[in-house]
Amino acid sequence: MSESVAEPSAATESASAVEHFRDGRFFNPGVGDHGFSQLWKWVTNRKPGPWRTWIPSTPGPKPPATVDGDQLRVTFVNHATVLIQTEGLNTLTDPMWSRRASPVSFMGPARHREPGIRFEDLPAIDCILISHNHYDHFDIPTLKRLAAVNRPAVFCPLGLAKTLRRVGFGEVQELDWWQSQPWKNMRIHCAPAQHFSARTPFDRNRTLWCGWVLEGPRGNIYFAGDTGFGDLFADLRERFSSMRLALLPIGAYEPEWFMGPIHMTPEQAVEARSILLASIAIGIHYGTFALADDGETAPLERLQGALKGRSDAEQFRVLNEGEGRLIP
Repeated sequence: MSESVAEPSAATESASAVEHFRDGRFFNPGVGDHGFSQLWKWVTNRKPGPWRTWIPSTPGPKPPATVDGDQLRVTFVNHATVLIQTEGLNTLTDPMWSRRASPVSFMGPARHREPGIRFEDLPAIDCILISHNHYDHFDIPTLKRLAAVNRPAVFCPLGLAKTLRRVGFGEVQELDWWQSQPWKNMRIHCAPAQHFSARTPFDRNRTLWCGWVLEGPRGNIYFAGDTGFGDLFADLRERFSSMRLALLPIGAYEPEWFMGPIHMTPEQAVEARSILLASIAIGIHYGTFALADDGETAPLERLQGALKGRSDAEQFRVLNEGEGRLIP
């Protein structure tokens, strides 16, 4: 069954004068966009790495209802879905519990493993961070369930608020890059990302993409969303002295000549952590959906190789699906 999506003209007036919006579409400043010929070259020459059809797993334990004070607990659900618990508040990034990242139930990228936490085991969600509108990050069925159960606040990039309100959310904050909004005892910043948006063949880059920084009294938390490697990390370092935690994508990077502008390699994610001065980085965006040509285990193998021999190797970690960890 098809679902409603943001209208192609959803970009708001606040984007009309910024450097990443022109002629009704957003773009990545200083980064060229692949055309159809490059897409065709990749599609007709693909050499996808191996994936098991289904990866058996057991859901992780039920997370605590809240984590109070200066404690910070992170639970990796899988892909780009992470539960962040601190200051008595529960935040979900890019919630995705559907079987397929697709507008229809019978085709499109399918899961290779279950979510690491059962939806029914989630604590009450206070806030949702949306990075962009791709189906593996902006899952309407999951969002409808969350709106019906908790009606949390939602933070989204330009162009997605109308759809989110239609889904059932009342408190929606739609922000441009570098805009911020106070929320509870935090300030939530919309950060640049190097990516693109589309849900149909006709709406490419009509809505914005982004990362998020949760600025709190006891440190900054960065969710990169889906991004290539670029100057954005140095820009973030200039604006934020350091990150207590950085959630960085490490998958969907092959072939690098095609995916490089929009997805980081594990080596680049390691470099991004270093630039950000993140006390701890956790890898995300791997191991669930086969979106590019890297195989099931390739991101973790390359990450292990990139960290070998580094004095800061312990500062970049991966969690099993469903695993929760307290962050110092």
